[in-house]
Order: sequence, then structure tokens, then C-alpha cells
Amino acid sequence: MTTDESALPLELDRSAVARLGRQAVDFLADWVAELDSAPASDYGQVDRLAPALLRPPPDGPGDFGALLETFRQAAGQGVNTAGPGYLAYFPAGGLVTAALAELLAQAANRFTGVAQMSPALVAMEHGVVTWFCDRFGLPAGAGGLVTTGGSPATLSALLAARHGRPGDGTLYVSEHTHYCVAKAARIAGLPPERIRVVPATADLRMDVAAAARMIADDRAAGLHPFLLAGTAGTTSSGTVDPLPELGELARREGLWFHVDAAYGGGFQLTERGRTRLAGIEAADSIVLDPHKSLFLPYGTGLLLVRDPAVLHAAHAADGRYLQDLRELDGLPDYGHLGVELTREFRGLRLWLPLHLHGVRAFERELDEKLDLAGHVHRRLAQDPRFEVPWRPDLTVVLFRLRGTDERNRRLLADVNDTQRVFLSSTTVAGKFFLRLCVLSFRTHADRVEEALGIIRTAA
Repeated sequence: MTTDESALPLELDRSAVARLGRQAVDFLADWVAELDSAPASDYGQVDRLAPALLRPPPDGPGDFGALLETFRQAAGQGVNTAGPGYLAYFPAGGLVTAALAELLAQAANRFTGVAQMSPALVAMEHGVVTWFCDRFGLPAGAGGLVTTGGSPATLSALLAARHGRPGDGTLYVSEHTHYCVAKAARIAGLPPERIRVVPATADLRMDVAAAARMIADDRAAGLHPFLLAGTAGTTSSGTVDPLPELGELARREGLWFHVDAAYGGGFQLTERGRTRLAGIEAADSIVLDPHKSLFLPYGTGLLLVRDPAVLHAAHAADGRYLQDLRELDGLPDYGHLGVELTREFRGLRLWLPLHLHGVRAFERELDEKLDLAGHVHRRLAQDPRFEVPWRPDLTVVLFRLRGTDERNRRLLADVNDTQRVFLSSTTVAGKFFLRLCVLSFRTHADRVEEALGIIRTAA
């Protein structure tokens, strides 16, 4: 092996770690500083960059600075989900402190699927989980785990709900429930006809009376209802289902009450959010995505359950090669609570920002987003050119120009072509609506006013 080929061995000495780390942090600082002026979306360089990005890695070492530049160009293409102009889907922004936590956690590279392997780090993560359980009003002894997102969390919740029940069970969602629930049911082996879609009321909430009738009809047909799914912030409109009534229906009928709070769950930290999510404390399982309304990097989900023993019963397994490991009192073995066995230390990206910034910092940001969404709704509703039929429960505002769907598709394209803001769309009751969601901690009144000006001009 030549000297050149061994210039950057896999095992770095301290000076190499420090040098590369300084380059990476300097890059990060510059990137974040430029987010305000960066395009909200940009596809202009994809064709030029793609051939180089598709090349295989070289046999010899590369230059870290040059590779960072390649990454900078690649990350600049597409939709800038970290910037203040991203008002589509569910923005968050990605806290830098959470990214630094992830750097530390990945460098430590501790295994947390079994508590005995890393008890103190598991305790750190478990402390965050139990704190969330308390904030949602779940009883003492509730628990859960940090996942890679709402989809695996939903799958684990569904498996727990179904555990020990007849195989021909039926579950109930609304027409506005996120499709991850139906996807989880399909993965779990339930046929499509076992997923009942409950109609919504005119205000886009699950019709509780209709759900009760469907459950009764299924029981009369010899089927076994087992899960009722409410939503605390639907994806299309941000609407919160009637959680108290749904919880009471689930209790009366002996169903597992699951609440998808992937988007809305973070607002539980605010007074207004707790009021709007009232009834969520009756849930048997709650899914929230801290990478949405708690501003963390993508790939951060959280499953909370009233009774972790049911979660354990649905997921636990064993093997002779694990005979050296034992359970620790008071600490969960996360490999027995979810679908993952090999599992990194995921809790630091939650623990560090919460302890470093403090809970009130998150509360202030979320309250600001609720205020800004209300402002957007009022301003658009005052313009006679727009239909703005639903007052936002949280921070999603739906609107459309009076006229054809095609006219509204053109409006969306014109708004996004400015590259200052990026909106999305949805279809409700057969109509095309533009969808504006204020959620990133980097989005403030100045960018919202700019968005409103762009919308009015494009209209």
C-alpha cells in the first residue's frame, strides 16, 4: 500500500477528527446562515449534477472539502425543507442542536436494543419517553419508544392492539386518516375489507355516530372490531377529530383507542394545544413525530402506550445467543417493544434539545405558529377572491381561488415558481385546495407576510 492510499485510514487520530470536525461544523454554520436567502425550491442543476453523483466511489482517498462542496450542491436541489419558505406538508426545519446530538450519539455508537448493553443511555431515553407520557396525561407506568417515524410507530401500535385478538378483526379510520394506518394493517396481514372508512362530517372530523353504527353492524355480522383510530391533526387540513367522543366509544365497545398525533402532538406543550387535543389522555396508544411539531430532524418518531406490557407481548422474542443478557429493573429493552432489534441510541436528539433550550422555548415557537396560521386564515378569508371554508385547528390553512381546479393548479405553480415559498395542495370533497402550513421554527411573520403577498399577486 502506498503512502497516498493510506492518507486517511478508517481509524482516525485525534488531529484528523478535529480537522474534519472543524470543516464539517464550519460548513454547517455557513449552510444555516444562508437558509433565509436560499431558494425554497430549486431543480435547475439536477441534470448537471446527476452524472457525477451516480459515479461509484474511488479506490483511493478523496478530499473532504471537495466532497462537502459536492454535498452542498446536491442538497441545494429539490425542496428546501429546512428553510423558512417551506410551507408545504409539515415543515420542521431540523434543529442544529438535534443534529449535533446525533453526531455525538453516532460517534458513541452504543447499542440500545437491550438495556444491559447501555443502561445509562437507555435511562436517558426512557426519561424522555416517560416525560412525554406524563405530558399527554397517560397513567403512571405508561411507556413506549423512540422510532424512525410515525409509520413504524403505527405498525407497532396496531400489532399491540391486535395481539391476542381474533384474526378477523376490523379497524376503523376516517377518510382523512393518514394512510400509514391502512399500510400498517396491510403489513400486519389484514385484508383491505377489514379496514372500515368512517365518513367525515362537514367540518372534516370523523363522524362518531357513523363509527358507532359501523361497529355495531360488524359485530352483528360476526366480525371482531378491535381498533378505533382518531387523528390529532389530519394531514390534509390539520383538523382534530372529536377525541373525547371517540375515546368514550372505544371504551364502551372494548376497542383499542389509537390517536395519530404525528403532526399535532407537539402542540400538547402549549395551553391552546392541550385544549384542542383534549381527550387524547384516554388513548391506548399515541403516535407523534417530533420531526414535525418539535422541529427535530427527519427520522424521529415516538410511540406512547398506556400499557407497555401489551407492546412487549406483541414484539418480544428470544434466542439462545442472547442468554448472557438480562433485563434490568425499571429500564425497557427496546428490542422487545418495537420492530427493530439492532437499534442505535436515538434518544439524544430529543434529550439534548429539550434540556439545552428548555421546554418553554418549544412552547413559544409553537404558540407563534398558531398565531401565524390564524393570521393567514383571517387575511385570506377577507379577500373575496378566495374560498377559505375551514378555520384551522392548528397551523394548516386550506384555501382556493373561486373558479376551476385548473385555475388553482396554475396559482400553486405560480406561487412555487417564485422560489421564495413552497406550498402544497390536497383534494377535499372533490375540490382542489392549496395548503399552507406554518410550522418551521425558522418561519416568522416576515416570511408569512411575503407569502400572502405572493399569493395575492399570483391570484
